Amino acid sequence: MNIDISEESLPVFEALASKVRMKIIHLLVEQPRNVKELAQSLDLTSAIMTMHVKKLEKAGIIQTELISGKGGLQKKCYLVVEKLEVLFPSKEREMKKFHETEVSVGHYTDFAVEPTCGIATTEKIIGEFDDPRYFLYPDRMNAKILWFGKGFIEYKLPNFLLGNQDPNELEISLELSSEAPFTNSNWPSDIYFYLNNVALGKWTSPGDFGDNRGKFTPDWWPSEINQYGLLKRLRITSDGTYIDGLRISDVSLDDVHIREKQWTFRIAVLEESQNVGGVTLFGTGFGNYNQDILFRLYYSDSELTKGELVKNSNL
Repeated sequence: MNIDISEESLPVFEALASKVRMKIIHLLVEQPRNVKELAQSLDLTSAIMTMHVKKLEKAGIIQTELISGKGGLQKKCYLVVEKLEVLFPSKEREMKKFHETEVSVGHYTDFAVEPTCGIATTEKIIGEFDDPRYFLYPDRMNAKILWFGKGFIEYKLPNFLLGNQDPNELEISLELSSEAPFTNSNWPSDIYFYLNNVALGKWTSPGDFGDNRGKFTPDWWPSEINQYGLLKRLRITSDGTYIDGLRISDVSLDDVHIREKQWTFRIAVLEESQNVGGVTLFGTGFGNYNQDILFRLYYSDSELTKGELVKNSNL
């Protein structure tokens, strides 16, 4: 896991700022344990242990799942991080040049979704739940949250890279979660990403989060449905594609035809996946990060001849 010095990384720092939670991590290194076993090992009540487990899960350090046990359902805890790297700000990165485009959640250009599904602005729910026809409703342009059980949503955006600029890295950041009926923090979903019809790879969302209200979620929003997601950063480089620093494929900038004048970005939940748990996409005014889909293309100036500039401008 890679984190930086920003507000988005605070849940991780908060999760580690506790002797109890550090002991929990050491116990989970040995083997997965349920909440009761962790509580007994550290001489704590199950209620207090549940609070510590939630903080570690929110930070993405552990995952949990409900399994059947002798006394009924038990919450089993698994450590999912082996290494943590903190990236401090550097002058080199701060000085990097980039083109930035933020695409609103409701500005999709194509879709094919199946229930459970829905769409909403920061002021109201558009139409009715579980009716894909409302994804075509005119007010969907103002949507700042949407969700569906399976299918895809697709966006088109302009590429402002000039002929005398060399692309170094494309970063795409967005807030996501699974889509469960109501909410369920143990609802894994394989979410796939595509750029210019090239499959970048997948990320498995651990759940659909409703244990706390989203920091920016409107007051009128029902408390029993999607509240917030996790901020994920996709990075496409010259040697592969990464999500939060973890390599997910060998797809490079050249493979996605990065110099195309227009890009197509697709988010999909495939019917044939192992975990078909839907997707929720959070935009400005919902969730914990108050942003839409942010594209940032880092580049460096190149030394090209006049003839090469003309050639690139015609691509």
